[in-house]
Parts: sequence; structure tokens; C-alpha cells
Amino acid sequence: MARLEVSVRGMDCVECTQHVQHALSTLPGVESTRVFLASEKAVIHYDPVQVDLAAFREAVAEAGYTLAASEVPDHRRSVVPALANFTRPIFTLFGLVFGAVLFVVVVGEWFGFFARITDLVPWYLGWGLVILTGYPFFWKVLRAALRRQILSHTLMSLGVVAALAVGQWPTAVVVVFFMRVGDYAEQFTTERSRQAVRRLTALAPQTARVERDGAEVVLPMAEVQVGETVIIRPGEAIPVDGEVLEGQATVNQAAVTGESMPVEVGRGSHVFAATIAQLGSLRVQAIHVGADTTFGRVITMVEEAEAHRAPVQRIADRFSTYFLPVVATIAFLTLLVSRNPLATAAVLVVACSCSFALATPIAMLASIGRAASYGLLVKGGKYLEALSRADILLIDKTGTITEGRPQITDVMPLAGYSEEEVLRLAASCERDSEHPLAEAVRHRADERGLALFSPQRFEAFPGRGVRAEIEGATVTVGNARLAQGQASDKVPLALEQQGKTLLYVERDGTLIGVLAACDTLRPEVPEALNRLRALGITKIELLTGDTRCTAQAQAEALSIAYQAELLPEDKIRLVKAYQARGHTVVMVGDGVNDAPALAQADVGIAMGVMGTDIALESAHAALMREDWHLVPDLFTIARRTMRVVKMNLSFTILYNLVGLTLAAFGILPLILAAAAQSLPDLGILVNSSRLLRQRLPDRSAGG
Repeated sequence: MARLEVSVRGMDCVECTQHVQHALSTLPGVESTRVFLASEKAVIHYDPVQVDLAAFREAVAEAGYTLAASEVPDHRRSVVPALANFTRPIFTLFGLVFGAVLFVVVVGEWFGFFARITDLVPWYLGWGLVILTGYPFFWKVLRAALRRQILSHTLMSLGVVAALAVGQWPTAVVVVFFMRVGDYAEQFTTERSRQAVRRLTALAPQTARVERDGAEVVLPMAEVQVGETVIIRPGEAIPVDGEVLEGQATVNQAAVTGESMPVEVGRGSHVFAATIAQLGSLRVQAIHVGADTTFGRVITMVEEAEAHRAPVQRIADRFSTYFLPVVATIAFLTLLVSRNPLATAAVLVVACSCSFALATPIAMLASIGRAASYGLLVKGGKYLEALSRADILLIDKTGTITEGRPQITDVMPLAGYSEEEVLRLAASCERDSEHPLAEAVRHRADERGLALFSPQRFEAFPGRGVRAEIEGATVTVGNARLAQGQASDKVPLALEQQGKTLLYVERDGTLIGVLAACDTLRPEVPEALNRLRALGITKIELLTGDTRCTAQAQAEALSIAYQAELLPEDKIRLVKAYQARGHTVVMVGDGVNDAPALAQADVGIAMGVMGTDIALESAHAALMREDWHLVPDLFTIARRTMRVVKMNLSFTILYNLVGLTLAAFGILPLILAAAAQSLPDLGILVNSSRLLRQRLPDRSAGG
């Protein structure tokens, strides 16, 4: 199966994405299709033997939209905001002038001021004007009807037909005009929701200065290859993820992490695409380029977030599906009882089904895009909704509530071994391990200047420790569950009671020493947990593979519950147990060894994952920097979003209920029904746009 990403133009509501997806998915050879409103694209998995790009273009064109190949340079998209800024004043002025003229026309038509004028115009000219101005809508409605589909414009088109049938062509003209107004309102609403995504996209570098054949060459990003040396001068954006070969610079990483404070980088440091080298120049070896960079994956996550639709959004979609038949029934009953075709037309015109479809995704897309600018990634509205109702928070210890950089504080030799011998064997055994405790052991051995052995037959036991063959002996380093020997005195117990993690070192089954490690709490964690409690999180629990004494010391410092000596499968079991009791569970971990539990939780949050592939893949939300304040910030954004969604839905339901009632009883004239039809979209825009402006506390200075 091949994968194709194509740009789709002309989509301005969720209904549009459904039509495009239906058109593509029905083609022979198409395995799956996902269409995204925010990024205006479709991702298609297909059999190239059965179908090709030309067939996709034809199918999308039949649905009323335009498809372009994804090879169109991304930099064209960054021009859109600038163009919009240039044209917005012109369109605003035009809208004000035209709106004033229209107001006079509508009021005049309502009170009959223009009746004498319109009577002088032949009916066929009036009909021609209606058809000419409404042709795009009528053609879409007709094509949809041939495919047995009903559009939001279907009802208004029937209202136009009803007005023409009773000789009210001026009214039909006004209705068509407001169809256009409503269409522009929907497009404008959708464009507003896309702004945050486009701001992110515009930050992606389009070119890179690459060293080739001893010369510096400026190339489009599509031509930059992994392994090449990239030159970054002061003030330039870093175009790749890579490792600094030469130079020093102060780098602003706000585009990726949301953190405004710059960081110092030098030889051996890792840098990331879309960050800015403010001071100094760098020579960087490219490790990831284009969509494979951390920033590229962030954009992909934000663009495709709407694929994970919130339950409330699916409810709104189902409501919208049944809404049109209900309106048609009300219109039929109105005609049957009142015998008033204009009242019937008003019922058809005033109904606004698009507002139901827009109420949820517009708010979700706005929040997800805005959150990304702060270094908070959410994979979809589904997880925002789950966060808003979460009541249990489970947290990992090492690397999550602690600094994740433990230090060896004590080395206690046993069985006649010296400290150096115990430490040397332990560090050699841990040589190939990536666990933070292994790094601490190696760091302590390095400080002592100890030369390490090369381990053979290395084996890791998740949640317990490691084992390896060293100089013909079997060496084990791990917790008490992995160690076979027993501590001969109470010193390890005393160390454990201080909240330290113990590593038992064995050689051929004999306990030869004990290492004690200590990892400090992140200073912002207590305040962040207090904010979470204030948000209604009823239970916060620490889950760790460390010993009970170590876990107790950390948990008591934070006034939270704890469960210790857990294996990865134990954490999954606990998450499932809470879910089975009806709780919505959020799990916060480092995104590496906690990946299974993060995936099982209703929302898994990975912390400090800039550049970490597995964290971005396994978690449902990710914090691009290691700052616990972002956790309650994420909960706050989720709850704000759901409040806006509920307000949007309530407003839409109330509007349609009142509008349909007034129209059915003949109180709402057809012209005013047409004029009022676009109000829900504008109301949703105004309400949802608050999420585009939401701000989080600035703690860049450590406040």
C-alpha cells in the first residue's frame, strides 16, 4: 500500500470533510482516507495499481472541491497570513458599505417600499438574477442530490424555490445574498480556527545553508540530507535537528518548547529545527530533517489532532444528521397547517445545521493550536474532553516528579570487597543501560577515575535491574527483587528510610555491596499539585518501581498516596482497575519506560519529550519541556475548551429552537430568517476565538 498526502481546497466546514472523505474512500483500491479541515489536506492509503492521483482529483472535483499534490512547497502556505493581513482592511470596508446598502434594501423590502420598483422588473429578469447569484450553491445542492446527499444549503435552496414559486423573486434574491453571507461567515470562522496551526507552520525553516564540496550552498529543505553539515549564522532559524560540531550560540527554543528563556549550546549539544540562534554561529550535523524533526512531528500532531474526535463532537455530528430531516418535517407540517408557503420557506431558511458541526471542532482546533504554541501538545479533542472530566492523576517518580538525574550518595562494600571494586563492577554491568540510575552509577565511577570492564551477555529486567557477564563472573545490579543475596546488617534499611534508592550488587549470587542513590524532587511540583487539587482532581497517587521506603519518603513530602515496587504491568493493572470503577484516569510519566501505562490511561501525558520519538508516539498529550506547571495548565485549557464547546452547542440549540418556532408560526419573515441564518456561525466564531487569545502564566523567570 502506498501513502499519499494531498492538499484539498474549498473546505470550510466539517460537512465538507465528510463529503471529500466519502468521495475518496469509495474509489477502488483505497484502503483508508483521513481528511483534515484545519490543515486542508487528505492522507490516503491506497493500491497504486488500482488508482492514481488523476482518479483522486476527479473524485474530489465531483464532490465540489479542488485537489492539489502535496509536492506544492510549504512556504506558499506561510504567505496566507500576510496576504490575509493585506486584504482584510479592504474586505472590511467593502463589508461595511455593502452591509449598509443591504440594510436599507432589506428594511425597504420588508415594509414594501420597493414593491412598485420590483413590480416594474419582469419576472424572468428576477429569476435570472437569482439563478446567476445563487448558481454555485444550487449546483452543489443538485450534485449532492444526485448522490443522495443533503447539504446545509439544501434547505435554503428549497426556501429560494418556494419564494420564486409564489412570485417573491426579490425575497429570493435577498435569501441568496444571505446564503453567500453565511458561506463567507463559515469560511471566516474556519480560517480563524486554522490561524494557530498556520502560525506554527510558518515557523518551519524553508531553506538551509549546507556545506557541500567545501562551499556553503543555500538549499530548499527538501534537498537537505541526513548527515550533512548545516551552517547557522546569528539570528537565523536552525533548519534541522542535529548535534553541534563547532561553535557556541544562545538559542531561543520557544517555537518548540514554549519557553521564552534561551539556552546556551556548544560542541556536543543537541539543537532542534525552528529554534533561533540569537547570538553566535554553529556548524551542525543533521540528524533529522523535514517532517522527521521534532518540530515537524509537532506540526503533524497538531494538524491531525482532529482525527481523534471528542465524544461530544460525535454527538453533535449525529444530531446534525437527524436535524435536516426534522426541519423538513416541520416545514411540511407548517405548509400543511398554515397553507403559507413563505412561512414554510422561512422554516427551511432559518435552520442552521452547519453551526452544530462547527460548534465543537472550531473550539478544539483553536485550543490545540494555541496550546502547541506554549509547548503543550494534545493529539485530539477526545483527550481534551477526557482531561476536562478527569478525577484521578497517577504519576511516575523517576524523571517525572524528580529531576531524573539521581546521584550515588553511598557505596557500602560487603564480603571483603572494597568500594572501588564494588563500584567498578556495578558501573561495568550498567555500561549498556539507559536507566537514570545506571547513568548515576557510571558517573560516580567516572568521578573516581575507574576503568570499566566490557560486559558480555547483557540482560535488562524492566523494573528490577540488569545482569551481565564480567571477567567470567555473573554480576547483577538491581533492587531487592532481582538480587539473590541478603543484606547482612541494618545499614541498607537505614539508608532506605532516608528515601534513598538501593542497588544491590551481586557477583555469582553473592552480595558484595550496596549502592544508595538519591533523586531530588522538582521544586515546582508541590505548587502544581495544589493547583490540580483546586481543579477538582480528587486523588493523586505516586506509582513507582522503587522500594516502599523510598516511595513513602517522596509521597509524604507531597502529601499524596503511593504504591511502590511496581513492574510496568502492575501500573497498567492499576490504571485498568480505576477505569473499571468509572474513573477518568490521567497518567503522567517520562514517556519511555511508562509507555504502556500512558497508552492505557484515558489521557497519558509524557513530560519533557523534546526530541523523544517514543514519547510522542505513546502518549496522548506531551509537555515539550520539563515543567510541572504545564500539567495544571493543560487541565485548565481542557476545561476552558469544554466550557466554550458547551456554550456553542447551547447557543446553537436555543437559536434553532426559537428561530424554527417563530418561522413556523409566521412571526419571522423570510427575509429576516435569511438574515439571521448566519448568526450562529458568527456567534460560534466570537465565542471560540477567545481560546485563540487565552494566555498561560509566564514563569520564564522561575516565578
